[in-house]
Amino acid sequence: MTILATASLEGFFQGALEDAMKARRVEASSGTTHYLAGVLSEFAKPDAQRGATLDRPLAFLLDEALHTNDLAERFAKLRALGDGTLYTGGFFLDHFERRGVDQTYIVTIGSRAYESAGSLLTRGQEDAGPNIFAELARKFDVFVALVGEVANLTLARGAEGVTGILKMYERWEKTQSETLASALSAHGFTTPKGKKVFQ
Repeated sequence: MTILATASLEGFFQGALEDAMKARRVEASSGTTHYLAGVLSEFAKPDAQRGATLDRPLAFLLDEALHTNDLAERFAKLRALGDGTLYTGGFFLDHFERRGVDQTYIVTIGSRAYESAGSLLTRGQEDAGPNIFAELARKFDVFVALVGEVANLTLARGAEGVTGILKMYERWEKTQSETLASALSAHGFTTPKGKKVFQ
């Protein structure tokens, strides 16, 4: 499946998420799965606020969001930070690592952003029903890994020619992803366990 073969970008990511969830044995509510597909499709064409996750220190963005007086604006900032941290942590973890940012820090910031956004939705309500943001906060590290698996699936499915295979190999070197190892194998390469060279 390629992005062009699906009816919509969100449909592509919904399918990729379902495949990644099966591969990683991740369980999530249908609302959260649908929300994640929406986040992935929105980041395929990000706006300025979504791009800010890569431009400014995450702690500054979280502090700014938490101290925003207008509740609707606070919610929007917290949600954008959670979404951005989730997406970039899964697709571009190496970007953060090059800047000296540890994955634990990313998980802490993203989880806190979603937890705070979720608490704004349930403020003053005894039984507010399912809270997607609470689920995202509780399992943020799992969802970052899931988005990383979607990135691997996307790369594996779209790899064409020498350049595509090289990109896939470079990501495999960093992640040791079974998905990428299988895709490389389909192209005739063997990726040895525990080594960083082809056989």
